Amino acid sequence: MHFNRMLLSTTLVVVALVIQVSVLARLQLPGAVPDLLLLVVLGLAFVYGHMAGAFIGFGAGLLADLAPPADHAAGRYALVLCVIGYLAGLVRPDNGQLKSATAPMIVVIAAAIGSTLLYAGVGALVGDSAARHVGLGSLLFTAAVYDLLLAPFTVPLIMGLARRAENDPLSDSQNSGGGDIASGWLANGTGLRIGTQRGGLRVKAARSRAARAGRIKGVKRL
Repeated sequence: MHFNRMLLSTTLVVVALVIQVSVLARLQLPGAVPDLLLLVVLGLAFVYGHMAGAFIGFGAGLLADLAPPADHAAGRYALVLCVIGYLAGLVRPDNGQLKSATAPMIVVIAAAIGSTLLYAGVGALVGDSAARHVGLGSLLFTAAVYDLLLAPFTVPLIMGLARRAENDPLSDSQNSGGGDIASGWLANGTGLRIGTQRGGLRVKAARSRAARAGRIKGVKRL
């Protein structure tokens, strides 16, 4: 991994973990807890690919395993996020473009459900039956809903930061054409037209100048 990738990934993971432990875990929401760390891993894997996604997921999960008040075996969540990061990186196309928000949203839902099932499955192997008392069905539903609601506000931002830190010339051409992954998410998911705003403003300004010049010429002829 490049130095920029490592620096950005470490910073985002640490910030997400602090917010996860100090804010989201104390909201006392019914069912699961919004998993900001999972969304960070997904956003970085969408940009960097499956191998980097696996490494980032493992590191993020290991920090979560060691951070207080962790009450499970170390390495359990690291395994979960490693698998999720690897699979999410496989969704990234070769040209780095996703013009629709549908695919990332489906990945977020699948990752939320898959991580919960995998975490519960690993817990069952080591004798942790906490998911049975809470209700696995409730955990799956609330995890998918919470992560899906949080994803549009976090994943595009993470992807944009990853593209900028990557300093990839391909990202400039994608941004100029409105085909970047993050802009595609926002454009299709929220209805905002980000990629074509500058071009539209320039066309309107040119038309207004042409109309003004035409009126001035008409006045001079009179």
